[in-house]
Amino acid sequence: MSKIRVMDEVLANKIAAGEVVEKCMNVVKELVENAIDAKSTVIKIELEDSGVKKIKVTDNGIGMDKEDAVLAFSRHATSKLKAVDDLFNIDSLGFRGEALPSIASVSHVTLKTSDGVSGTEVIINGGKILSVAPCDLREGTSIVVEDLFYNTPVRLKYLKSLYTELAYISEYVDKMALSFPNIKFVLTNNEKTLLNTDGSGRLLKVIHDIYGLAVTKKMIEVQGENNDYEIHGYISYPEVMKSNKNVITTLVNGRVIKNHELIRMITDSYHTYIPPDKYPIIVLQIEVDPTLIDVNIHPTKMDIKFSKMDTLKELVTQVITEQLEKLTLIPDASLETKIEPSGKTTISTNYTPASTQEFDTHQKEEEFQKFERMKLDFEARESSTTYPSSPSKDEEDTSLNLAEEKQVVSKERIKKMYPVGLVHGTYIIAENEDGMFIIDQHAANERINYEYYLRELSNPERVVTDLLVPITLEFPTNEYLILKQNFSLLDKIGFGYEEFGFQTIVIRSLPVWLTKAKTEQAVRQIIDIIITQEDFQMEKFLHHIAATVACKASIKANDHIMLKDMEVLLERLRDCENPFTCPHGRPTIITYSKYDLEKLFKRAM
Repeated sequence: MSKIRVMDEVLANKIAAGEVVEKCMNVVKELVENAIDAKSTVIKIELEDSGVKKIKVTDNGIGMDKEDAVLAFSRHATSKLKAVDDLFNIDSLGFRGEALPSIASVSHVTLKTSDGVSGTEVIINGGKILSVAPCDLREGTSIVVEDLFYNTPVRLKYLKSLYTELAYISEYVDKMALSFPNIKFVLTNNEKTLLNTDGSGRLLKVIHDIYGLAVTKKMIEVQGENNDYEIHGYISYPEVMKSNKNVITTLVNGRVIKNHELIRMITDSYHTYIPPDKYPIIVLQIEVDPTLIDVNIHPTKMDIKFSKMDTLKELVTQVITEQLEKLTLIPDASLETKIEPSGKTTISTNYTPASTQEFDTHQKEEEFQKFERMKLDFEARESSTTYPSSPSKDEEDTSLNLAEEKQVVSKERIKKMYPVGLVHGTYIIAENEDGMFIIDQHAANERINYEYYLRELSNPERVVTDLLVPITLEFPTNEYLILKQNFSLLDKIGFGYEEFGFQTIVIRSLPVWLTKAKTEQAVRQIIDIIITQEDFQMEKFLHHIAATVACKASIKANDHIMLKDMEVLLERLRDCENPFTCPHGRPTIITYSKYDLEKLFKRAM
């Protein structure tokens, strides 16, 4: 007797549900994507108990007739693929035909749909169709999923808490709203509204609805294109950062994706602007020919493969870095005072996403319109501002190389600051006509040294000097073998060395710039970087060396310096390409505007 049998369809769907439906968010995702593919302009998601008890998704799309409404719950039934070639030119969000039968196999489902001619109601329990009947419904579809995983208690046991499940759903719906600002999204849980966008097509308005006004003010529009890709969206000022990379929203042809390589290239563009463990708020939409990507690599369709990742990396890096280099990135130190219900006064600089607040649509719209008017006024002033013209080519000694041009641009971003004193031996207090500035002397000096060392490391013409007393370094066998394999890196930096026995090297000469730091300590740290490096990239390697040496060579906290030294430090900081952060992403300067100070002292109300 044969041991191999064809699985029962209900059992096969339950197995598939383990891949397609892991949590309540997956159900919402599949139903919302179907609604978008149905050309809906309004999508309402209603939850009970974070979706564990009930999920209802209603849209105003094209709907289905009776035959399609029943067939939609058959495995691998789809309206989006008709031939093999269509798999390589997918422009819809759904296409696999697995979601609905998988969801229906582990829940109670009620589908009501109308194509504008007739309405159909389909009721399914545990994957079995109980009834198909006509119903009254406007054009569109309403699908209710109740008691998820009621017949697979093992899956139910592994659902997270109600708050966690709701957070997953809220995050996904937020991202879909950002992806399709022309669609009105309404999300409620136990009749409490969490998100309500207007579907006006204004991406910045959706950002405002999700993150609030404080973040919206710190968002910058970006756009660019090359032969393969077109990108547009918004990026945040470096000061607006979170510990979770989920605030980076990447969209490819309208599809929300999580591609680790794409996220890494975005965060690399903020290199030295933010700390390594922090992430900016990003909404980046990527348009590309469907033939250049593969979306069929996972059942959840949350990741894709790019066939020309190098050109995408070049475009993303260029667009983000160019925009950041234009900005004055001095955080405003003014704080927001709040009165708590208890009567206690608190000071806060944090923002709360709008999705966690009581939602007042009328108030939010008025707030955003006020912000838009302020933004237009600011842009008008910027366009009318005149900047110093570039020197004439005929003028003697006025030609600038690229580095010098960047210094000129940098000095335009920060006006001259005049130091007046030092606080706690660490923070320089300075002023100009715009207000008061507080400068971290270590972070500022670290940035100055970092850019100096990075230029020297990138300079092919190395000036070296012999050491009066050579530095002898001994290593364990495993470290010495790694170092020996990377002797070429010592050559590139400009070290003069020789092997002395099996586990020892002698450093006899160094590049001149390195002698300005604590020499032996710096040499040991550089060699430690070489030994411990992983996933080697020359650019990151040179940055790591420059940042490490700069930190050790800089003024420390509690090092008291004279007023003249402060003046030199501030002028050299203004010369930097990025004077706003140290190499590790910490701010070098914060400011109180003159108006902020007058407001704090009640001179301005």
